[in-house]
Amino acid sequence: MNNHLHVISFDNPYPPNYGGVIDVFYKLKALQQAAVKVTLHVFEYGRNRNPILEEICDTVHYYPRRTFVNPFSGTLPYIVSTRNDVQLLQNLLADEAPILFEGLHACFFLNHPDLANRKKLVRMHNVEHDYYRKLEDVEGNFFKKYFFSKEADRLEKFESVLTHATVIFAISPNDKKTLEARYQRVELLPAFHANTQLTTRCGQGNFAFYHGNLSVGENDEAAKFLVTQVFNRLQYPLIIAGNNPSSTLKKLVEGHTHISLLQNVSTEKITELTQQAHINVLPTFQNTGIKLKLINVLFQGRWVLANNTMVENTGLENLCVVANTAEDMRLEITRLINQPITENDLAERSQLLNKMFGNQQNIRILINNL
Repeated sequence: MNNHLHVISFDNPYPPNYGGVIDVFYKLKALQQAAVKVTLHVFEYGRNRNPILEEICDTVHYYPRRTFVNPFSGTLPYIVSTRNDVQLLQNLLADEAPILFEGLHACFFLNHPDLANRKKLVRMHNVEHDYYRKLEDVEGNFFKKYFFSKEADRLEKFESVLTHATVIFAISPNDKKTLEARYQRVELLPAFHANTQLTTRCGQGNFAFYHGNLSVGENDEAAKFLVTQVFNRLQYPLIIAGNNPSSTLKKLVEGHTHISLLQNVSTEKITELTQQAHINVLPTFQNTGIKLKLINVLFQGRWVLANNTMVENTGLENLCVVANTAEDMRLEITRLINQPITENDLAERSQLLNKMFGNQQNIRILINNL
């Protein structure tokens, strides 16, 4: 085992307030607790630096993301070509330590000849071209839709760079199955997160809750589905929270007095609402990766209502109430409204979550490959 590791992060992982960076940040914390020395390389664009990264890592290097590049030109994916800095390569060559590339985004130098003899690990947060095709499907803006289509094509071609990886870490069983059909040495490395134990409150709340980054088409679509097809025929309160909601979603919510929309709320407030809610509703229409908010609400919330696309092949199906149609969701919500959650309900949840998503045990999967 090597006790030194380079980590190339596609974004500043602090604050850990959205899916990908949550996984990166808490992975770094787990490496620190396991006494692994980390040299962190961060591509930054718009998120302020914080000294906490220097406290967790041995060394931190920052590089500007080249966002001035025309997103429609070139054969490389935009998310890869904008994360290209010669100083990064020089810093990687300063020693012989293994390198962890966080996401396909960070893989510009994965096949560089100067790194041919290095141990190179790639964390896949999604099967990226599938993810971008699904973003294209739900996008209404013509230019964004065209970008997602073009980027998906480029990502599908670029993905073969993974043949240069020593190990590929898939974030979900579905992604593992997809990736190991094309590449050798694919291992499951579950998502890292903030939770160390269940903080679910027994009893019951008096509202349902949905949250997500609402500027992402997938989350906007899910929120609009809840407003127009589920809660439009219920009088049970629904709170939706997230960054940058679309004007369409805002208008839809305005038509319902029992539905409220909270914009740009803090991570702390999201946690508070997750714990206070009686039902956390989690529909999704994309089956890529694993949704970290599913893990969070199971650690923090009471009843979790999700569809198959959210939970299938996660191993968490039995911990959720599963409904796939708007009608079935309404029936389940009506059933759960007056049903408090008890310690007995949470016993299986606690055992399974700690077994599958314990950061300290899962970091051994990564360390054993150094």
